[in-house]
Amino acid sequence: MIRVAAVGDIHMGKDSQGLLRPAFDTLPDCADLLLLAGDLTRHGTPEEARVVAREVSGLPVPVVAVLGNHDHHDERPDEVTAVLREAGVRVLEGQGTVVEVDGARVGVAGTKGFGGGFAGRCGSEFGEPLMKEFIRYTRRCADGLRDGLEDLARQGCEARIALTHFSPVPDTLAGEPLEIYPFLGSYLLAEAIDTAGADLAVHGHAHAGTEHGMTSGGVRVRNVAQPVIRRAFSVYHLHGSEASAAA
Repeated sequence: MIRVAAVGDIHMGKDSQGLLRPAFDTLPDCADLLLLAGDLTRHGTPEEARVVAREVSGLPVPVVAVLGNHDHHDERPDEVTAVLREAGVRVLEGQGTVVEVDGARVGVAGTKGFGGGFAGRCGSEFGEPLMKEFIRYTRRCADGLRDGLEDLARQGCEARIALTHFSPVPDTLAGEPLEIYPFLGSYLLAEAIDTAGADLAVHGHAHAGTEHGMTSGGVRVRNVAQPVIRRAFSVYHLHGSEASAAA
């Protein structure tokens, strides 16, 4: 059994130091790795990233993350990424990483993702250049996620996890206003997950959403935005090719 701890949307600022570390220090008792599903900072500054870095630095479990829209706000995502990586966090964007858990190879592929909407109610690459680029950017994110998952399969990973900030399905957005669904995720992410295959998909971003969902291909999806799970992290168990939620 592989124990996956996950949380997103912790939105840490200069006054947040130490809020999550006591809970994170318990991770070895309940989890084999920690996933951070984006929006780790409030405004995407390197100073805020250093708060996050100190919160997770030296943890005895691997930490894998993607950035969120808040982490891009100050337009310094490369600096935020560098600060986190210096603290040992594996920050992903369009690639994967492998974590060893009791001799098993667990692969995590990640991308921030982007919006666009869901089947039947989505944007398309038509019209103004800005609209075309909106959807093309989402597609590039989804393509990177698919490529990362496929590469992990070639590496013989016993379990694979898709980590994003934006949602791949509308299920986990239930509770959010319908009008903003197109800005909370995209079906292209779910298509990538179903095409490449995964045992679990984890995302954040939708603060008023719902924890549990599923892709049309049967991959379990979990919204781990902290306002949704209402704890420092949730833990999910992977059993072979099945992913099941556990508190």
